[in-house]
Amino acid sequence: MRITLGGMDTNPTEEIDNLIAQHPDWRGETLAKLRATILAVDPTIVETWKWMGSPVWERDGILCVGNIFKKKVQILFLYGASLPDPDGVFNAELNGNQRRGIDFFDGDAVPEASVQNLVRAAIAHNEAKRKK
Repeated sequence: MRITLGGMDTNPTEEIDNLIAQHPDWRGETLAKLRATILAVDPTIVETWKWMGSPVWERDGILCVGNIFKKKVQILFLYGASLPDPDGVFNAELNGNQRRGIDFFDGDAVPEASVQNLVRAAIAHNEAKRKK
């Protein structure tokens, strides 16, 4: 899917590919692993590119946003405060009343099953909101 941002034609998948390629260290690897983990949950998840350069994964609304920073990679669940986190993987944005995130630092493993459970919960949350 191509979208137009500021008069420029862009492909979100290509933008995410480029972001990962620009970080050929652990950060690019971590974002690539998170991306694959998220997309494996449901074939109808759509990748978008928003907020001046952030990968976003959507299904019936935003599920989560990824970002690469100097010393971490973050995945932020827009409605994370409403999602069950039985594995306790949320470790960022805990003080807000809506978002929750997971920060990954050099050497951290991606807890695939836990992330996928959060993605499934985010999908269920978006579906429930849509039905109201």
